[in-house]
Amino acid sequence: MFSINRSKNATLVLAMGALFAVSAPVLAQTAKPAVAAPVAREAAQVKKLLQEKFDGVVIGNVTKSPFGFYEVMFDDQLVYTDAKVTYVLVGNLYDTATKKNLTDAKMRELSRVSFDSLPLELAMKKVKGNGSRKLAIFSDADCPFCARLENELKSIDNVTIYTFLYPIDQLHPDSARKSRMIWCAPDKVKAWDSFFASGTLPQNGGDCDNPLTATHELGQKMRVTATPTLVFADGSVIPGALPAQRLEAEIAQGEVQAAKIAAAKK
Repeated sequence: MFSINRSKNATLVLAMGALFAVSAPVLAQTAKPAVAAPVAREAAQVKKLLQEKFDGVVIGNVTKSPFGFYEVMFDDQLVYTDAKVTYVLVGNLYDTATKKNLTDAKMRELSRVSFDSLPLELAMKKVKGNGSRKLAIFSDADCPFCARLENELKSIDNVTIYTFLYPIDQLHPDSARKSRMIWCAPDKVKAWDSFFASGTLPQNGGDCDNPLTATHELGQKMRVTATPTLVFADGSVIPGALPAQRLEAEIAQGEVQAAKIAAAKK
C-alpha cells in the first residue's frame, strides 16, 4: 500500500476531492497528440524521479494518460503524478460522462496475464456442462470468501474451472494441511467439493507430491494477495467472491476479449 513515510519531499494529495479538483479542468480539454519519443523520455524521467523520492517502492509501468497525468504502478496500486513529480494523486478516477471507474479499468489492463501461459497442471480441473469457457481461481480451503464463491459457482455452467490451491498461512494456518489432503485424494475435485459442502476431508496423510510450493511461487509472481482471486479467459485478474450474476458477466466478457486478443495477434 501507499506509505507517506516513504516520501522524502513529494507533496501527496490523498483526498478524492483533491483528485477531482486537479483533474476536472484537464479532463475538459481535448488532449493534444504527442510525439512518441519525447513522451517516452519524459516517462522514463518520471520513473527516475519517483524512485529517487520514494525509497523501497517498486515503480512499474509509467504511461501518459489522455488527460495529462502520468499513470504509474506504485507497488500494487495505480497512482497519478505530473511530469516533475511535484504531486502524487491517490484514488479512483471516474469519467463523469460514462460513470466509468478509469482507475479500475487501467489496473485491470495492467494486471492482465496470458491465460494460456498459466501452469494449469498445478491446478484441479473441473468441467461443467460443455466446458467451453475458462476460469482459473486461486483459492484457500479455509477462506470463508472462497466458500462463498464456491456456492456462487454452482449456478455457472459450460465452464472449465482450474483451481489453484493457495493457502495463506498467516490467516489460515491449517489450510495447507487440508490442501495437501485434498490434492492427494483419488478424485481431487470431488474431495474439494465435499470439503466445502460438509467439511469432510479425504482419508489420507497428505504426503503425496503436491504443487503447493509451485502454486505459492506463481501467486507471488502474479501478486496474488487475497483469496479468492479469479483469472478470466482474457487474462483479467479480479480478487473477491463475485456474485453469480457478476461472475457470468465477467466470464462472458473475458471470452469475448480473449477472442479479440487472439485475432489481433494473427
